[in-house]
Amino acid sequence: MIKRFIIAFILLVLVVGGIVGFNLFRDNAIKQFFANMPVPTLTVSTIDVKPMDWTPGIEALGTVSASHGVNLAVETAGIVKEILFEANDRVKKGQLLVHLDDEVELADLAAAKTKVVLDKQALDRAVALQKRGVGTDATLDTAQATYSSSVSQVAKLQALADQKLVQAPFDGTVGIPRIDLGQYVAPGNAIVTLQNLDKLRVDFTVPEQHFAELKIGQQAIFGVSKDDMPYKGTITGIDPKIDPVSRLVSVRAEINNPDGHLSPGQFVQVRVQLPEEKGVIAIPQTALINSLYGDYVYAVRPAQEANAKAADTKPEEAKAEADRAKAPAEGTAKPDDKAAAKPEAEKLAAYQIFVTPGRRFGGVVEITKGVKAGEEIVTAGQNRLSNGAPVNVDNTVDISKLPATQGAAQ
Repeated sequence: MIKRFIIAFILLVLVVGGIVGFNLFRDNAIKQFFANMPVPTLTVSTIDVKPMDWTPGIEALGTVSASHGVNLAVETAGIVKEILFEANDRVKKGQLLVHLDDEVELADLAAAKTKVVLDKQALDRAVALQKRGVGTDATLDTAQATYSSSVSQVAKLQALADQKLVQAPFDGTVGIPRIDLGQYVAPGNAIVTLQNLDKLRVDFTVPEQHFAELKIGQQAIFGVSKDDMPYKGTITGIDPKIDPVSRLVSVRAEINNPDGHLSPGQFVQVRVQLPEEKGVIAIPQTALINSLYGDYVYAVRPAQEANAKAADTKPEEAKAEADRAKAPAEGTAKPDDKAAAKPEAEKLAAYQIFVTPGRRFGGVVEITKGVKAGEEIVTAGQNRLSNGAPVNVDNTVDISKLPATQGAAQ
């Protein structure tokens, strides 16, 4: 019985030992395979970092309004008789837009003008009689007062008749009519909006930290996005009081709108230009990588495989390896041989550099720490890179060319 137990135990040990040995052999083979596998070379595009001229600025979000814009309304009640405009018509100052029914006012005005004629004739007769000495001063004064009252009544009725006519107070573009023919309108009813789109105002706010940098007449650029800001203008007003709740200061600028692409009520990106700075280090934003450990970029430098290998070896082994490298190997060309071995092309690798980014604008980010002029920075293809990965530089197609050398203060 004991003999059978011993035999079974030996067989079990052999089986388990074989399985463990096979697993160790397999793991070691896999490790050796991946250790000796060459690291693939990745293709990237790069730029050489150079100091540039940087125009900082103050960025904000503004609201567009017309320099002259009103909602036209009627002053008196009446029935709409004529609408003399269509939506989006350009009108001139004084142009008639809406005509209300004014027959009663015109009839009263005609009667008043007739009375003026009669009162003028009575005044002339009173003056003639006075000159001949047969008229009294009282009669002349009465005729004069009656005539003046009639003239005033004509002016009043003319003003009432004019209230039935709605005219454009300035040049501009009218909107959609809010009335119809035959409609009864009451005083104050809006009939149409009139906006002068040639010159616009932009109201925006900036933090109080930039209050001292703002000046009347300062240049600013505007656009619907940060990448497209074609409109130029100047600051025309700065609120002298800072809002104690929001800590913002209100600013107003005027811009020209010759193409009519901007409309009142629209939001626009605003950037107030500040004095230009020289020698700023900036790179495309595509080169900057954000992570939980910080912002970094990849710099392309000569591969440091030899240095890393020398650092890993012991001093005695490194010395022996250096002596073997100095001694000419058997069967190799000596220094005095005519045919010298051609050196291989320098290998490149990408190395991670942590940086401190600064201001950003137009696809460019300022680097305040970490990158110096002359560095070759990866701008595309860094998604698969790791620290020390071998790379091949191909700048035939650069998807991240530097835009205009401008920046924005944050």
